[in-house]
Amino acid sequence: MTMSLPKFNMGSLFSRRPKLSLGVDIGSHAVKICELENRNSSLYLASMGSAQLPEGAVEDGILQDPDTVGTVINNLLKNLKIKGKKAAISISGYSVIVKKISLNSMSDTEMESHIHSEAEQYIPFDIDEVYLDFQNLHTDSEENDRTDVMLVAAKKEVVDSYLEMLKKAGLTAGIVDVDAFALENSFEDNFGIEETVALVDIGASKMNINIIHQGASLLARDVAVGSKQLTERIQNRLGVGFHEAESLKIGAAEVGERTEDLVDLFSTTCSQWIGEIKRALDFFYTNHAEKNISKIILSGGGSRIKGFDQLLQKETEVTTELFDPFNKISISDNIDPNYVHYLAPEMAISVGLASRPEEF
Repeated sequence: MTMSLPKFNMGSLFSRRPKLSLGVDIGSHAVKICELENRNSSLYLASMGSAQLPEGAVEDGILQDPDTVGTVINNLLKNLKIKGKKAAISISGYSVIVKKISLNSMSDTEMESHIHSEAEQYIPFDIDEVYLDFQNLHTDSEENDRTDVMLVAAKKEVVDSYLEMLKKAGLTAGIVDVDAFALENSFEDNFGIEETVALVDIGASKMNINIIHQGASLLARDVAVGSKQLTERIQNRLGVGFHEAESLKIGAAEVGERTEDLVDLFSTTCSQWIGEIKRALDFFYTNHAEKNISKIILSGGGSRIKGFDQLLQKETEVTTELFDPFNKISISDNIDPNYVHYLAPEMAISVGLASRPEEF
């Protein structure tokens, strides 16, 4: 797939080229940056870091305070001493539409000229106000001359605001991806494409669910729930500040006499998350009854909530694991391995972005 900037890249399009993009994951809670290098045909983590964003700077995937976000990114780049200027970013939220459609089989060239008119019936925005991209999943056969196509559209004004913000921060966005596909790319580079897995990324304000089968995304959806919910509920119930609530959430602070309140809060919030995940799994099986999801892979800050992975596994009866995006990546001696281990689940999307070549 090629188009004039911005480019959207779907699925695992990883390529071993000398120069890789700087992975910049801009969430509603924090910015995560990952810098990878190709060394001896394998990946090497040169630098990584995270910086918290002010409340409300990014909401529903839309920049509300681009100047502040740009300043946070610029400061993080300076702290990490990163000199690379070409970045890969990803977007999500209500301004992004990901839809699997069925079309008559045709060449990619023919499809590229046809997709614009075809997309109008599936996109709830003015077609002239969005960037479009697609990936042919090649599900056609001798018996069936139709193929599934993954269609993605994003509002131009939202994408352009990110590009302008990055420009002011000293970066050029050569690649614009979608969170779900960046996460997929990260997983497949580390674990391959043989299994059918559900990738669940729990961020501060949203949950992304992407079910992939042999390198193709069969279901991708964003749900407006996230770990910020639990932090706020802990703050309100216990009358504590943000940082203490965060520590209680991940089991890093002494619970003391607050056990009963915390159990109730965890149960209510996590049950809501699990309900959303189970609905996605049920919908998947309704359309793909012949396939079996072998694992649920958790990432994002919410995945670090103590005991959530075991609870999800019990409720879904599907093996559940925390995602380590550095599974096959060599780590620089200058980076504390404990820091890498702690931050790993939150870095999954930025790692998927950082494995993209600068140019497609």
